Amino acid sequence: MTLDTRHIGHRFAPYSVGVEAGRLKFFAKAIGQTDPVYTDEAAALAAGHPALPVAPTFLFCLEMDGNNPFTVRELLDLPVPKVLHGEQRFAYHAMAYAGDTLTFAQHIADIYAKKGGLLEFVVRETRVTNQHGQHIADLHGITVVRHG
Repeated sequence: MTLDTRHIGHRFAPYSVGVEAGRLKFFAKAIGQTDPVYTDEAAALAAGHPALPVAPTFLFCLEMDGNNPFTVRELLDLPVPKVLHGEQRFAYHAMAYAGDTLTFAQHIADIYAKKGGLLEFVVRETRVTNQHGQHIADLHGITVVRHG
């Protein structure tokens, strides 16, 4: 199976997700974040934040909250047993907070092969903006498909 590169540039319908304080607290505790700014509203306010800030990497959780988190896999008909999570990067441009509504606009940035086609790579780019249109972050993810 060879992935169809005509999908490079494909844009998925944007979707919006509300940032809930309870989920932020749960996530911070789950990853062992000990800074109270991420779990205590009073500490966040005292540190100059308007609400609990979104912890680094939590945007990946919110990215999975779209109508269908498997749209890339379904569009490309990726064989689930052969799919690996290859890479995840975040470029932050502004803070996001509890109470924000974030919009995720995702597209396929590239599809390429290595090892004579034994490995194929799907590059996803996602732009995240808040309810004011402010650019919050860019997410970069790579899915690897093993052949053979």
